[in-house]
Amino acid sequence: MGRPLSRRGRPPQMTAAQREALILDAAEQVLLARGLQGLTMERVAQCAGMSKRTLYEHFLGREPLMAALVTRLRGAVIQPLTPAQTARPLAERLHLLLDPQAETETCATALEVLRAVVAEAPQHPELAARFLEDGPRAVRRMIRDELDRAVARGEIGLTDTQAAAALLHGMALTCPLEAFLATDAPAADAAARSAHVARAIAVFLRGAGAL
Repeated sequence: MGRPLSRRGRPPQMTAAQREALILDAAEQVLLARGLQGLTMERVAQCAGMSKRTLYEHFLGREPLMAALVTRLRGAVIQPLTPAQTARPLAERLHLLLDPQAETETCATALEVLRAVVAEAPQHPELAARFLEDGPRAVRRMIRDELDRAVARGEIGLTDTQAAAALLHGMALTCPLEAFLATDAPAADAAARSAHVARAIAVFLRGAGAL
């Protein structure tokens, strides 16, 4: 098991948000080091350098902890556009939204979380449902919001932005199945992923008849 996270320079008293961030950092470390079966509340508490009682004050069990980890990972990869960014042309807005700029370590953690969700879905359907809502469905909602904005501005002619968002999501963000199964396959670098997103957006906009 990994060593407890370093506390050099940490103030004696932490806010609840800081403590939760520390817990999620520890959960990522344990998950990557030991996999799903090794992700226990006891190990997370040890890695975070806190008591199990303190850990349970923030997360009542492993399922809520995993759900919070999914939400944070999605936010590290894709976030809604800022007000300033929404003023840009549609193609730029979509690229800003979909270009996966996450670090390699974040992508590896996200893949490990996906493995955990798939493995536990039959026993914990609520965890799978939370993953879908805070993961791919949340991303599609953000895409749809941007397409709705484009329709209102007359940038594109679409009658079903929900279906269009699902289509673009599938085109731009590759299915993780290959990486999920081929564990020895090298991960695509940031430049390759960015180029893939750009191609997907270009094809989508041409097919959708962007105005």
